[in-house]
Amino acid sequence: MLLKKSFSALLLAAVVAAQPIVAQENKAILNADAGKHVINKNIYGHFAEHLGNCIYNGFYVGDTNKVIPNTAGVRNDIIAALKKLKVPNLRWPGGCFADTYHWKDGVGPKDKRPSLVNVWWGGVTEDNSFGTHDFLNMCELMGAQPYLAGNVGSGTVQELIDWVQYVNNPGTSSPMSTWRVQNGRKDPWNVSIWGIGNEAWGCGGNMKPEFYANLFRQYSTYAAGSSNGVKMFRVASGANGGDYNWTEVLMREIPSSLMEGIALHHYSVIRWEQKGPARDFTEQQYFATMRSALHMEELVTRHSTIMDKYDPAKRVALVVDEWGGWYDVEPGTNPGFLYQQNTVRDAMIAGVTLNIFNNHADRVRMANLAQAVNVLQSVVLTNKEKMILTPTYHVMEMYNVHQDATMLPLQLTTTNYTLGNDRLPAVSGSASKNAAGVTNISLVNIDANKPQSITIDLRGGTFKTVSGRVLTSKKVQDYNSFDEPNKIQPVEFKGARLNGSTLEVTLPPCSVVVLAVK
Repeated sequence: MLLKKSFSALLLAAVVAAQPIVAQENKAILNADAGKHVINKNIYGHFAEHLGNCIYNGFYVGDTNKVIPNTAGVRNDIIAALKKLKVPNLRWPGGCFADTYHWKDGVGPKDKRPSLVNVWWGGVTEDNSFGTHDFLNMCELMGAQPYLAGNVGSGTVQELIDWVQYVNNPGTSSPMSTWRVQNGRKDPWNVSIWGIGNEAWGCGGNMKPEFYANLFRQYSTYAAGSSNGVKMFRVASGANGGDYNWTEVLMREIPSSLMEGIALHHYSVIRWEQKGPARDFTEQQYFATMRSALHMEELVTRHSTIMDKYDPAKRVALVVDEWGGWYDVEPGTNPGFLYQQNTVRDAMIAGVTLNIFNNHADRVRMANLAQAVNVLQSVVLTNKEKMILTPTYHVMEMYNVHQDATMLPLQLTTTNYTLGNDRLPAVSGSASKNAAGVTNISLVNIDANKPQSITIDLRGGTFKTVSGRVLTSKKVQDYNSFDEPNKIQPVEFKGARLNGSTLEVTLPPCSVVVLAVK
């Protein structure tokens, strides 16, 4: 009997030891003097595809519009909003659209441009009134670097060579730059960021990685040779989520002298076949979406590990140039337009994802939220002359303090957000120090029901004051509407207390907090 009891006790101890340790409290250690890597501002990039009402009836209302204030057809209110957001780069024209887009159809006199059918998104006919000049001039207005996605799927090497020369060659140094001058632009735009195709594994041609790697080498060689001295940042069409073989093949087959970045696409989706509503979702659907969003940590880590094997010096950047929440379209809207409302759930996705990118600043040096206006997880929604800023917009604005700041290691231990028998880490965080010496800490509590208190041990510096802002609402389903455009916006945060080298913070349920510690 005693032997049986001893064996049972040992067995129980072994079972307990095998269980994951659940933190009893949230705590963190911030090493303020241990920063090594800069959080590249391009992590905070955006995406504008010819999709639904992103370009037409979004950014672009036409230069004859007398109702909505605009500059050369581009809405002034959107430009002002994105300038405040400090958008560092903007990707265009796609997406899937990029590999059916022929740029020469979108330059020259607008009344002579051929129309095209957008076969990917809604089958609508576009008149090509928004083209290369319109996009690049728009980027200048907002102070963003353009990120041009080249057509590899249905285009040619010569077509890409011509585009590079058109936007980068000075004066009349080439037939393409001469054409640009004739079309009204004397000085080149000097575009450095170029995508060599998009989603080559899918809508970009359903290619195998070995085939695409060879195509990339060809396109990349001639693109760089046509750049007229502009330092090119060439981005390879990377993996779909957890397709690690794709990254393995591209890193093995493409020399780093031809590739500055490799892409990764991941959307926070419950299930592709049944995505769920954007507004009236259940807590179970919210929980599942956040599980998908937090999966970004594993994806970035594992793809980075493969890249480290071939590129230990980290010359090639991981470019997450499509990310965000993806749900069913709003009832009554065109299913090909991907229009969805933006709730506090989307603020949670943005907060935890940007924390992941910040914490992997050594390898993740560029990313693009999908998309900027009226499509998927937008920062701006429009309805005729009206425009609203979404919860995602406000998170991106709060987080822009991290742009080009030095990432500070944040060792975080978190409790769980539980729903039934499922659990997720409740608290996410990242930190940086800017050129003025201010330490900024971003914290997210994804728990829809409970506040979370966290104690942060501040090391490697002397701190005297703390201030901050918080974005939250009563329900995770809340959103800004055209009737209530300011329902959700950042306000002063009073839940942080500094006591010597200890910072105590109480995070409300489903909240994003950004603190400045001096």
